[in-house]
Amino acid sequence: MSTTPLTGRRIVLTRAGHQNSELHAKLAALGAEVLELPLIRVSKAVRNEDLAEVFPELGQYDWLIFTSANGVRYYFEEFFRVFDDIRSLGLIRLACVGEATARAVTALHLRVECQPTTATAEALADALVATGSLDSAKVLVVTGNLNREALVQRLEAARAIVDTLQVYQTEKNDLSDDPAAAEFRARGGDAILFASSSAVQSFADQARALQLSPGALRPLAGSIGPQTSETMKTIGVPVDFTAKEPGLDALIAATVKALAARKA
Repeated sequence: MSTTPLTGRRIVLTRAGHQNSELHAKLAALGAEVLELPLIRVSKAVRNEDLAEVFPELGQYDWLIFTSANGVRYYFEEFFRVFDDIRSLGLIRLACVGEATARAVTALHLRVECQPTTATAEALADALVATGSLDSAKVLVVTGNLNREALVQRLEAARAIVDTLQVYQTEKNDLSDDPAAAEFRARGGDAILFASSSAVQSFADQARALQLSPGALRPLAGSIGPQTSETMKTIGVPVDFTAKEPGLDALIAATVKALAARKA
């Protein structure tokens, strides 16, 4: 008899398809059946005019800040399109939110000099302030179209000179005719995992297309962290469990614990 903690459990993922591979693999290794329900899609969205303003000034920035692995991916795609040498970054220091973002940076053989233990924009701002390096410092924050303003506001309050560079956009993925949505409606699941506020909003916006059939199993709804949980509460999606700290491993641990308490 299998002893893996998620054997026989059906877990629904709501991240953009290309972001699911690590989480999918970890859940499957624990015995879960995984259904990918990509409520959002992420794509490159960067204006050449913005790059023309930022890239010639790279040597003038003190900090380069990434809030997601998507930001790292699309920023460096453009960087290497323009430059042929990583040293063109200059002496800029790098800061990141979260383990996945930091891994994307270190994969390029770059060192992350500031990463808070809690993966939130507020925690990153506090960690940067604690370095004592922000007064009159020039900071470049790499963003998407839905990034919150809290990070920029806190950095500016610490007297940093902050520029932002959007390199990607997050959009709702219409699932009305998607086979995965039909499967979700018919069978439901043991748990559905939300890793972003945008996925929560898309889930609520598409409630009709995702309404469970009478015989389907209502999944417990899990959140990756405080901001996502707050969005769930605001919209009216029940928060059945939350990761102790933002991150995939903590989300998986919370899922295992919540489902262990739920009768199989």
